[in-house]
Amino acid sequence: MKNTRKPSGRPDVLKVLADARPEELDPSRLVDPARQREDLARIVAGSTDGRAARFLAPRRRSAFRPLGAAALAAVAASVVVVSTVDWREPVDRPTAQPPSSAGSDAPGEGADLRVDGHIELLSAARQAESAVAEGTYWQTTTRSENVDVAGEEGHLFAVRSASTDEWSVGVRPGTGSLEVSGLDSVTEPRTAADKDRWRAAGSPRTVEIEVGKKAGSGRLVTVIGTRRPMVMHTNVDDKIYAVGPDNVTYKDLRALPSTSAELRRHLERLYARDNGADTGTSNRSAWMLRQAGNLVTMPVKPAVRAAAYRVMADLPGVRVAGRVTDPLGREGVGVDFPISYRGPLGTTRERLIVDPSTGAMLSDVLVLVDPSARAREAGLAAGTTVNYNATTRMSWGERQITVPGNARS
Repeated sequence: MKNTRKPSGRPDVLKVLADARPEELDPSRLVDPARQREDLARIVAGSTDGRAARFLAPRRRSAFRPLGAAALAAVAASVVVVSTVDWREPVDRPTAQPPSSAGSDAPGEGADLRVDGHIELLSAARQAESAVAEGTYWQTTTRSENVDVAGEEGHLFAVRSASTDEWSVGVRPGTGSLEVSGLDSVTEPRTAADKDRWRAAGSPRTVEIEVGKKAGSGRLVTVIGTRRPMVMHTNVDDKIYAVGPDNVTYKDLRALPSTSAELRRHLERLYARDNGADTGTSNRSAWMLRQAGNLVTMPVKPAVRAAAYRVMADLPGVRVAGRVTDPLGREGVGVDFPISYRGPLGTTRERLIVDPSTGAMLSDVLVLVDPSARAREAGLAAGTTVNYNATTRMSWGERQITVPGNARS
């Protein structure tokens, strides 16, 4: 009988799985059909790790733009207040999955989000294998926004700080790496209601915000209004990125393992060395997800980028959701960190959003799960995105980026 059903537009599940299958799940390399079925179920359904783990998030979220030691020193010495300079303590008990504040396209009732999400993340791995291999400058453009709470008790209001950053990493001899941060930078009341509260407080030019510290919390001063961009040299001689505890060269990046099994073992060795460092790395899956996500945005070989996605898809405790929408309105697949964090605004959870059709990393999003009393008073509800870094360009270029004439160094 003729099939009269219209095509759904969704990918052929078996074809996508076959195309994206990691090398270690190649049937020719497995011992028997039972083992094949077990491993296929593992990579599609994923495993969970319910063990509570203490994890202190990095002092400065990398936004998938890890910098060399010289650049980190420049950031630390800068007088510009960056509200993402923050310690976030983990929540030991797992929390409910937050909804996306930018909205999401929920599948029909009964749909298996985890299976669909893993299939599409593996599809992203397949797409990543076909990327352009090399050039002179690896360049990314990122749009970011961070939300804080300012004012006095009883008169609190939320402020947003938004800007665009351009980063150009030279990989050829004689080329340098530049980051121009704070393009179109502005700090302002978040909503019309926040603006009214700010005006009621006397429209202060400078406001204090609360930030987490390793021991307790503290206050920083930030300026309402626009700021000049800042330019930094981000290479240290031929070292252009940080991978785990190491500053690495372009040659080091190109030598990374290109299969998921070998790349995972490499990252696990780095984790063993980095565990317990000042940045805090006690949760293995969270650390591995961060490093694999970082690699996706570096000038690695396409096969390494694909292997990083496959590592992400198979990490214990990492939930791969169905289709979601990032803060810029782009559709992708959500990859949720296995733990929540507690900070001045309350409990948050981090999510990566990946475009499975291109293999591109779209956004790194921090969503409020359980607002603090201070955040609630300022109008921040559960589900609010309180920080995001959205990548709008990630590609090779042949010319160094232009530094604005008003940029600070």
